[in-house]
Amino acid sequence: MLGGIILLLSGVLIAIYPPLLSIIVAFLLIVTGTLAIVVSYQNKRLQREYGNPIINVFFRI
Repeated sequence: MLGGIILLLSGVLIAIYPPLLSIIVAFLLIVTGTLAIVVSYQNKRLQREYGNPIINVFFRI
């Protein structure tokens, strides 16, 4: 329910102020890139700490 309300309000705001869409897309790209960097760093740290071959199979990048 809350998700639907947020999506509805976002749609109305984008209809009223179209440049908001580019701000939202840029924000999502920045967050996605940051998460990819953090996950990659954590996986490399885990590989250094634990020499378990099973971890290497699951976290192969």
